[in-house]
Amino acid sequence: MAVLRVKFTKTKRDKLAQILWILNWVSVVSGIILFSLGLFLKIEIKKRSELMAKGDINSVPNMLISVGVIACIINFLGGKICYDCSDVNKFSRWKLVMLPYIICTFCFTFCILVGALLCYTMRNELEESLYLGLRDAIRFYKDTDIPGRCFLKKTVDLLQIGFHCCGNNGFRDWFEIQWVSPRYLNMASKEVLDRLNSNIDGKFLVDGVPFSCCNPSSPRPCIQYQLTNNSAHYNYDFLTEDLNIWMKGCREALLDYYTGIMRSIGAAAFLIWLFELCVLIGVRYLQTAMKNVLLLGDLGAESDGWLLENSFVETAKYKINIIKNLGKANQISTVSSMNNPNIDVQNTDCGKTNVTTKSIPAAR
Repeated sequence: MAVLRVKFTKTKRDKLAQILWILNWVSVVSGIILFSLGLFLKIEIKKRSELMAKGDINSVPNMLISVGVIACIINFLGGKICYDCSDVNKFSRWKLVMLPYIICTFCFTFCILVGALLCYTMRNELEESLYLGLRDAIRFYKDTDIPGRCFLKKTVDLLQIGFHCCGNNGFRDWFEIQWVSPRYLNMASKEVLDRLNSNIDGKFLVDGVPFSCCNPSSPRPCIQYQLTNNSAHYNYDFLTEDLNIWMKGCREALLDYYTGIMRSIGAAAFLIWLFELCVLIGVRYLQTAMKNVLLLGDLGAESDGWLLENSFVETAKYKINIIKNLGKANQISTVSSMNNPNIDVQNTDCGKTNVTTKSIPAAR
């Protein structure tokens, strides 16, 4: 029994073909939107690639770009097919193409769904990439004289100012590294030498942060040095008073930023997938209705259209049997070969010679 059988008159078939022609052109636009969203995400990631570790974070935007291009091509072809389906004579040249087209389009729409889901599952991978990238960027913050790293100070400062963040996980990350270049350390100062000698690795560590961590909205002038020393500042308590620097870590700030973008793109991709699926269902109805009207021989008669010719269970069993019998086509049955009288089988005497045979007495 056919699944979701629908009766189509000639007028309904023509209207369905015209509507699907328009919807396929709308789908071309949706393919352009997918391409644009993937390109936008790729550019946003590229902007801060210096702050990310190398990984497969570009796989999602690359997939969206590829799916968008393929969507434009497939839906352009679908629009041409649906336009010709309004004429039975023109449909005859697409008759053998439509079923493979529907199968390929179904696989393609599945790729759109996968791309939408990946936008929601990319967070963990992005978080790890940001953690490793920001860790290295902060570590090399002081290397303003080293080629290949001299840009990191500006990059990190602009990041902290633009995203209202400080450090990787928080402002305390700056306490654990030397972020002041040795070029600007006064080696004649006893305080500097004491700090260098007190550290096993000979690093100049301070309980301070770069100026870009300062919150300009704070009424108090920024305290960026001796953050943990209450006696160094008037009317200041490190444990109870809100610091006038950004408290959020840059990894969390960037992760929230990219997560918001990817959720929006994922929602848009999911809606496009639903739209493409509806168009595909319409094309399937059109294909079966046009095929049945050709079988009837009366071009003006009513014809049935359906999603599946048989039930889901019967269709599944049929497909499974096809898969099982794929490898049996080239096999030769030895049993049938032995029983085949047309095969000339030569018997050997197994090395025996001078074997006497009984003669058949002649009839008298």
